[in-house]
Amino acid sequence: MILTIDIGNTNIVIGGFYEDELKFVSRIATNSKKTEDEYATKIRSVLALHDVEKSEVSGAIISSVVPPLNSIVKKALKLIYNVEPILIGPGIKTGINIHCDNPSSVGADLICACVAAHHIYGSPSLVIDMGTATKIMVIDKTGTFIGVSIIPGVDMGLKALASDTAQLPQISLEAPKSVIGKNTVDCMKSGVVFGNASLIDGMIDRFNDEMGQELKIYATGGLCSTIIPHCKHKISIDENLVLNGLKIIYDKNKS
Repeated sequence: MILTIDIGNTNIVIGGFYEDELKFVSRIATNSKKTEDEYATKIRSVLALHDVEKSEVSGAIISSVVPPLNSIVKKALKLIYNVEPILIGPGIKTGINIHCDNPSSVGADLICACVAAHHIYGSPSLVIDMGTATKIMVIDKTGTFIGVSIIPGVDMGLKALASDTAQLPQISLEAPKSVIGKNTVDCMKSGVVFGNASLIDGMIDRFNDEMGQELKIYATGGLCSTIIPHCKHKISIDENLVLNGLKIIYDKNKS
């Protein structure tokens, strides 16, 4: 089994691949204060839930936007499974080019999502990653990453709405029956769900205008299944795009 691990600001997503098949996906909360021993315990417990034996793990690859956790998670994996994980960064073969002012500043998770979109679905395309922040990436017809727009995330806006106002409550994130809210909770749900869907639709129009063509669109991330179905554009959802990209990159670098 190959472990693919995406360390995000909110969650660490762990995927387990047998050959090219993703057998399981689990999430644990990101906490940069925990030690390698604590993460080793968590990771081993997650794999035990999915009946993965210690001897089955033969390799691992990590993407991370939380640098303090990089060495901690690598040490945890070494401690449990005696593997040296690949860490996405400079010098790693990805199969795509990055044309930005500072390629090394592009988030590892964004690279992985674009690698998967390019290799699985083809280019050109837009890739929308809805996590702590919402990112919209562009891949041109040659499979080159040419830029990204970063937007405050859905949960970030929802928490700000509740915490920075005196009378608005914390609510669950789901679509109301109507865009016209009749009570406080439905009013907030309408703004957060339909408002973010409209934001994404508007940004897609701007990307298409600038690129001079209608791009195919793929969405991933923990919140995409809540927001994307309410967009007016045709958007394909692949919640495991980053994990699939990690596996593709692992195969390119495993030697």
